[in-house]
Amino acid sequence: VQLQASGGGLVQDGGSLRLSCAASGRTFSGYSLSWFRQASGKDREFVAAIEWSNGRTYYADLVKGRFTISREIAKVTVSLQMFSLKPEDTAIYYCAAGPYFSRSYKSMAYWGRGTQVTVSS
Repeated sequence: VQLQASGGGLVQDGGSLRLSCAASGRTFSGYSLSWFRQASGKDREFVAAIEWSNGRTYYADLVKGRFTISREIAKVTVSLQMFSLKPEDTAIYYCAAGPYFSRSYKSMAYWGRGTQVTVSS
C-alpha cells in the first residue's frame, strides 16, 4: 500500500493550501482515510478523516469550519482543503489509512510520507 501526499508549502497567516493523498495498493472499501499532523516537539494529532465507502467526514475541533476533507473515488485520492490557516497549523501533515475511523494515530494501518505546511505570521 502506498499513500503519496503532496501539496504542502509556505503560506501566510490567513492563507489557503490544498493537500492531496494518492492511495494505491489495495481496495479501500470499508477503510477510513485520515490526515494527521505533527508539529515540532509535539505528538501526532488527528486532523480529519473520511470513510471511503460512504464519504462520512470527521474533524478535529481545532480545524472544524476551516478545513474540508474530500475524496475522489475514481482517482483514489483524498484531499484536504485548508482555509484561514494560522501559524499554529504549522506541522508535517501525514496521510493515513485504517480499517475503521479512529482519532488515534495508533489505529492507522498505513502511513504516507509527510508534507510540510508552514504558516508564517
